[in-house]
Amino acid sequence: MVLKVFFPSCCSSADSGILIGRWISEQNSAVILAVVHFPFIPVQVKQYLGEVQRLTKVSVSVLGSWSNSKQEKEESLSEFLEDLGTIFCHEPWIQISKEGDSKFWSCSTLQKHYKNPQEEEIILVYYDQRKVMLSHLHPPLDTAGQRAEDASKLSAIFDTVARSRVLFMTDRYDEGPIKLTHWQSDGVEASILVELMKQASVPACMLLTFLLSLLSGICRSRVLKFWPLSFLWSKLSTCEQLGHRLQHLQVISSNKKAQNQNQLMRKANIFVSLMIDVALGILLMSWLYRKNRIGHLADTLIPVADHVAEELQDLLQWLMGAPAGLKMNRALDQVLGRFFLYHIHLWISYIHLLSPFIEMILWYVGLSACLGLTVALCILSDIIALLTFHIYCFYVYGARLYCLKIYGLSSLWRLFRGKKWNVLRQRVDSCSYDLDQLFIGTLLFTILLFLLPTTALYYLVFTLLRLLVVIVQGLIHLLVDLIDSLPLYSLILRLCRSYRLAAGVKFRVLEQQDGKPLRLLMQINPLSYGGVVQTYRLPTYSCYPRDSWASLCKKLFLGELIYPWKHKGEKQN
Repeated sequence: MVLKVFFPSCCSSADSGILIGRWISEQNSAVILAVVHFPFIPVQVKQYLGEVQRLTKVSVSVLGSWSNSKQEKEESLSEFLEDLGTIFCHEPWIQISKEGDSKFWSCSTLQKHYKNPQEEEIILVYYDQRKVMLSHLHPPLDTAGQRAEDASKLSAIFDTVARSRVLFMTDRYDEGPIKLTHWQSDGVEASILVELMKQASVPACMLLTFLLSLLSGICRSRVLKFWPLSFLWSKLSTCEQLGHRLQHLQVISSNKKAQNQNQLMRKANIFVSLMIDVALGILLMSWLYRKNRIGHLADTLIPVADHVAEELQDLLQWLMGAPAGLKMNRALDQVLGRFFLYHIHLWISYIHLLSPFIEMILWYVGLSACLGLTVALCILSDIIALLTFHIYCFYVYGARLYCLKIYGLSSLWRLFRGKKWNVLRQRVDSCSYDLDQLFIGTLLFTILLFLLPTTALYYLVFTLLRLLVVIVQGLIHLLVDLIDSLPLYSLILRLCRSYRLAAGVKFRVLEQQDGKPLRLLMQINPLSYGGVVQTYRLPTYSCYPRDSWASLCKKLFLGELIYPWKHKGEKQN
């Protein structure tokens, strides 16, 4: 059999002593965690390991002995180390010795309780204890076959080192009967700023939790459930984004500790995303209020609205004539054109009525950028929706009229074929019609068929205008989704400390010689950037619809409405 010994590279220069770690019998592997130096009392070592095992839930024990011949040159040392196997009673008893300045190590096992001990091939694997403890091993995306089995074996190694964090809290400067060598034996790795931030975050989180609970209570109050507040809350993308950020703040300020690595990374990603969002919003706000840019924007808005209204009037005048040489129904064309021209007149009057207050409205709207760039973008999307409300009305009128004629023609076409739509069974059944019904159906079919080109042209023109507005809003919401869902903390961690996000390991052969154990170096393969985004991508609650092209074309052909928001209760991940 092959015995795999995972040895921390930080212990290669440690003084002689005993090896403590975990024995994984399923894999015939030993994970060395630390070296206990001489002198020590075996009873105290057993008590210490029992306390570590109680805190970490890891079966830590004495696995063997370690001899550094450069440090100890007594001939009786090897015999003494062999005798330690009878005190701690572990099978097999692993003996690792470093032969002076030689690059080859000797590693052997003792099996005293077996009558016919078998010779085992030993593989000595070096690993970076700090990187393995701080990293999080991600399973492969295709969790089937040999790769999943190998990942489960590796996860046992990573889990053993990660759960033994208490063992690494003891350094050589502690006054105690046991001296250990591990990756933190020269001093516990810590930061004063991090510790101060941890202490200061406790009252800050308590205050933030209280304010958020108060705000959540106001949002859940029955006042907001009455119309029109409930309608505005469900349709405005700004309200949706504020509710989304409120949920993020509740996750960050929660006193509940993260149960696993994924929850911890989710909190960190939300926190970094929120901080960057607010920072970008403050930069935008400082840019808007510098050099009176809001005043220039307000002065530009009215002429642009007038220009858009004039272009729409010219478009309607063109449709009321002979557009592209097409022969339209004169009466219906004039009725529809005058109807839409009257709406444009009302819209111009509405804009000029609000013109004295536009600069003040924009001034207060600019202050909302301090809540984040995403909130400012959602407000921009809502402003675009309000400024193009007349185009939306034109689209709704044209779509309803076109849809009515399409469904009327399809129903009358079934009448010609002696069919009808069965509402109860949701299918087409045969039906017999009398002469009067066929005559009236023929007249209605003829009227609708000859009026369809005029209605379809108006519907096509206003649908294209509506799609233009929806595309602009869609680009804005795609940017909002990018800021909301991008795992920025994970990407920064992948860039600066790639070993923290491990996708697997690779082994490099250090030395190989007959009669000596094979020495390998275990290196961590970091997770790819695409894998980081796929694994830690945050859920979004975008108001922009994500219909497929086939579904969108079907809606356009049948005259169904294209909404700029999602339906209530629909969550997009």
